[in-house]
Amino acid sequence: MTGPRYTRLVESLPATVPFVGPETSERQRGAPFKARLGANENGFGPSPRAIAAMETAAADQWKYADPESHRLKAVIAARLGITPAHIIVGEGIDGLLGYLARLVVEQGDPVVTSDGAYPTFNYHVAGFGGILHKVPYLGDHEDPAALIHKAREVGAKLIYVANPDNPMGSWHKAEVIAEMLAQVPDGTLLVLDEAYIEFAPEGTAPLIDPDDPRIIRMRTFSKGYGMAGARVGYAIAAPKLIAAFDKVRNHFGMNRAAQIGAVAAFQDTDYLTQTVTQVAVARKRLAEIAVDNGLRALPSATNFVTIDCGKDGDFARRVLAGIVKRGVFIRMPFVAPHDRCIRVSTGPDEELAAFAVALPLALSDARDT
Repeated sequence: MTGPRYTRLVESLPATVPFVGPETSERQRGAPFKARLGANENGFGPSPRAIAAMETAAADQWKYADPESHRLKAVIAARLGITPAHIIVGEGIDGLLGYLARLVVEQGDPVVTSDGAYPTFNYHVAGFGGILHKVPYLGDHEDPAALIHKAREVGAKLIYVANPDNPMGSWHKAEVIAEMLAQVPDGTLLVLDEAYIEFAPEGTAPLIDPDDPRIIRMRTFSKGYGMAGARVGYAIAAPKLIAAFDKVRNHFGMNRAAQIGAVAAFQDTDYLTQTVTQVAVARKRLAEIAVDNGLRALPSATNFVTIDCGKDGDFARRVLAGIVKRGVFIRMPFVAPHDRCIRVSTGPDEELAAFAVALPLALSDARDT
C-alpha cells in the first residue's frame, strides 16, 4: 500500500512553520502564559462596534460569506478615494501573499527580500519554487537601494519590503518608498507590506497612483483594528492585477462574520484613534522598562518594541528563554545582527507589568549562564 505521490518541489521542501504559536508553547511548557506579548497582536482588542456586529452575524454563520467582499471593498474604497476594482480582500496579508506568489512565481523565478524580513513571504515563495535572493539590512532599516540593485542583478519578479518593518519596528519616510518605486525594474512587482501603517508617523505612507502596475500594497485588520483572529486583509493594486487574483483565490475563504466585523471596525475611526494612542503609551512604557534594565529600545512605528540586549544572539536567546519560562510570551528577530534583540508587543498594563518583573530575572539568568 502506498501513500500520495508528492510533487518533486514538495518533496524538496522541509516541513516548516514560519511562527510557532503561543498555544504550542503553552502545551510544551504545560502552563498558560500570563502575558501574551509575542505575536504582534493588538492586546487592546477590536472596536466594540465590531464585536457587536460579529455577535449579531453569528446566528447567520450557516451562510457562506459574500465571495466578492462587496461591502467591505466599498467602505475601504470610499475612504481611500479609489474604486473597489483596486482592492482584493483575503485571509489576512499572509493569505494574500500566498495568492500573489501563486500568480507570479514559478519554479526557479528570482525574488528579492531582506535577510531577516517577514518569513511568511519567504515561505510562500519557496512553496511555489521561487529562488530567494536576500540583501542585508542597513543598520536596523531595510535597504531600498540594495533591494533595487539586487532586483536588477537577478531579474526579480517580486521585491518585498515592509514599511514599517517587522521585526525591527523601523520605518522609512514616504519619499524613500516613492523613490524606490521609481527605480523598480521593468517586469518587477514591488510588494509593499503596510501591516503597521496605522501606527506610523504622518508622512510614512506615500501617495501612489492606484493604477500603477509596478506595485501592490498590503494592509490588514490584524494590527490596528485588533482582529488578528478574524483573518481579514486587503491589497491595493491596479485593477488588472486585482482581477488576476480571481484565477487562484479561494472564493469562499473569507469568514462571513469577519467580513461584517471588519466593516464596523473600519468605520469606527474614533476607536482606532484610541487604540493608536494606547499603543504609543505602551511603547513608551516598554522603552522605560528597557532603560530600567540597562537596555536600549529601538524607535518603533509599530505595535511592538524591539529591545537591544547589548550582546550577541546567544545571549538574547537566553534572555528570551528566561522570560518565556516566567510566563511571558515574546519573540525575537532570527537573523544576525538583529538577533541581539528581543521583540515585545504592546498590550494592557498588567501584561507589561508581568514583562517588567520577568525581564531582570531573565537577564540575571542569562548573565550567569
